[in-house]
Amino acid sequence: MLSRLSLALMRSLAPWPLAWVRAAGTLLGWVLYAVVVSRRRVVRINLRLCFPEWSEAEVRRHTRGVFVHFAQAWLDRGWLWHGSPELVRQRLRLSGAVHELAGQEPVVIFAPHFVGLDAGWTALTQQLARRFTTIYTDQANKVMDAWILAGRQRFGSGRLFGRADGVKTIVAALRAGDPLYLLPDMNFGPHESVFVPFYGVSTATVPSLSRFARLGRAKVVPVVTRLTPQGYSVEVMPAWSDFPSDDLLADTARMNVSLQTYIDAMPDQYYWVHKRFKDRPAGESDVYA
Repeated sequence: MLSRLSLALMRSLAPWPLAWVRAAGTLLGWVLYAVVVSRRRVVRINLRLCFPEWSEAEVRRHTRGVFVHFAQAWLDRGWLWHGSPELVRQRLRLSGAVHELAGQEPVVIFAPHFVGLDAGWTALTQQLARRFTTIYTDQANKVMDAWILAGRQRFGSGRLFGRADGVKTIVAALRAGDPLYLLPDMNFGPHESVFVPFYGVSTATVPSLSRFARLGRAKVVPVVTRLTPQGYSVEVMPAWSDFPSDDLLADTARMNVSLQTYIDAMPDQYYWVHKRFKDRPAGESDVYA
């Protein structure tokens, strides 16, 4: 019942002026910052590790900013998935090297975990004439799961693969010309990751960007989405040269270096609520203990 009430609220937000939605998101973010103590602690630890030069006051300010932007982006799904197509297109500004996504050449899109991930996906599937694919993890709450699936498939050109579909199915679609919207900057455990530097910290990182690019014989095109007062800016960047290489470790380290430059431009919009440094190299202690 609570999930259905929450979704009814999200749908009711669709016609609101954007400034009202963002104000509600600011309020919700402050509440989450005050109440969700465990995640607040995770964000603070992540920021201290990655930005040791920040003062305690700066860490607190950016931690609040993370919660506010997270909440604003969550409420934005009300108009992203239920607003009119004209409204959605008006609020999503697609820019940069958009030509990199034209034609039928295999493309792996490097989509880092910024709060605007769903807005970026929506912009691509609504505004470009290709069928994009991504990998989806089922939600435990079936009501929310159905809502998220419907929202991400709203404009018909998107295909969501589950983990059960397997790598071969994903690679086949990639080689056939369906760009893969990939979110590889995560820690899925030491057995699926390699340890490479991230802000100077040895970090378990999934090497899937290099692997899918190699298997799909695809170029890698970063797409970075920024939450703005007008909606979202979705920037398509030039394809990386000399990627992938023959060195999986070097490729994954290069990904993290590029990711750092994107984060430095908008640190409060990155998904710091995730325990990015949960798994440690042998002999290192748990940073969240």
